[in-house]
Amino acid sequence: MNKRRVTKPVTIGGVKVGGGADVTVQSMTKTDTRDVAATVRQIHELEEVGCEIIRSAVPDMEAAQAMAEIKKQIHIPLVADIHFHYQLALECVKGGVDCLRLNPGNLRDEAQVRQVVQAAKESNIPIRIGVNFGSLPPVGGIGRTRGFSRHMDLVNQLPKAGKAAEGEYSVVDHMVATALWEISLLEEQDFDQIKISLKAFDVPTTVEAYTNLAEMVPYPLHLGITEAGTVQAGSIRSSVGLGMLLYQGIGDTIRVSLAGDSKDEVFAGFEILKSLNMRRKGAVLVACPSCGRADVDVIKLANQVDDLLKASKKEVTVAVMGCEVNGPGEAKDADVGIAAGAGRAIIFRKGVKVKVVAEEDMLTALMEEVENTPVTVDSNRQ
Repeated sequence: MNKRRVTKPVTIGGVKVGGGADVTVQSMTKTDTRDVAATVRQIHELEEVGCEIIRSAVPDMEAAQAMAEIKKQIHIPLVADIHFHYQLALECVKGGVDCLRLNPGNLRDEAQVRQVVQAAKESNIPIRIGVNFGSLPPVGGIGRTRGFSRHMDLVNQLPKAGKAAEGEYSVVDHMVATALWEISLLEEQDFDQIKISLKAFDVPTTVEAYTNLAEMVPYPLHLGITEAGTVQAGSIRSSVGLGMLLYQGIGDTIRVSLAGDSKDEVFAGFEILKSLNMRRKGAVLVACPSCGRADVDVIKLANQVDDLLKASKKEVTVAVMGCEVNGPGEAKDADVGIAAGAGRAIIFRKGVKVKVVAEEDMLTALMEEVENTPVTVDSNRQ
């Protein structure tokens, strides 16, 4: 893995993003933000599974006003997701949100953006410049509010990553140019509490856009693959795209966008970071895929252990293996493991046998060993 890209840090409600801090995991509420009780309930559920920053959509003034009450009842930083209407951003600043997300594709009036920046500056609230392929400004219309139809924006005619001829203006160029326009607008007001995202569904386009911008500006990057898909397909697509960037040292906070429960987004985010040895928040499960040699239902056992580990705060690596001959050796890096055989199972630590237990006791014995493993703390809170 390449060395992490050096970035200027921002602090979002006490959580440091960039500047060498651990890559944080975000999600977004899927409730009607105007329903304060439902939104708070969902955020509390996300807090329980480790979500570190939460974003909520602000489609109208009622939702913007609800953000103040939501903020009072939660324990993680709250980001207001703003499109089209700058007054909604001003109301959210007044209500005490921890960060604003502005879309430079549909909030392009410089005077309005300047008002929002001034309010954010006075309240010391960072701004995420959130560029999305699906809502890019028209070609030739970056920072312009008149003379363009949303249905004739020409964006879909731009070549994607790897398809442009030498010197040809591509969708990657348009995404980067859109971000740079708003970055310059913020910098003109001496505002540098900035983080940036450049999301597309197309993985090569997303990776190229982030890679190009990373060489141009010092600000932290919020990574994501937009509208990635269902929990299964979207997790794979996001893992490929985010993994490519993170392995290059690019990325300071991530959101896995899934058509599913927001908790699944958080689980997927941490699993991506764990797979790159970038975070140790929660347990890591190593499980053999099972085969004809297995004398127990390894898949069932692995899923049982996985469910128990999700409820645990232990930062351990746990192995579930279906062969008591090879299991300890194959999972010798695991802190704790089980190798199940016919009627019995071996419990091991770092590949060394600890004890042999009856099959009916193996799940209990394994979790007892997990609970006896010391906990380490992984936190970005200052």
